[in-house]
Amino acid sequence: MLGIADIFEALTAVDRPYKHGMKLSRALTIMREMRDGGHIDPGLFEVFVQSGVHLDYARRFLDVSQIDV
Repeated sequence: MLGIADIFEALTAVDRPYKHGMKLSRALTIMREMRDGGHIDPGLFEVFVQSGVHLDYARRFLDVSQIDV
């Protein structure tokens, strides 16, 4: 679960000098591709999405322009 959270934060972070923070929909698409490719656990990813923790995080820490889901 920590790996999933870390990937999500890395994709959406706006404080990286080498990239802009992604919109939620793009970050989740990439993470679904990672799930489908066997890089992250499908069951844990399902919990991550279904629990809405990604939205809670987004509302607290992301720019409103990134929240498109």
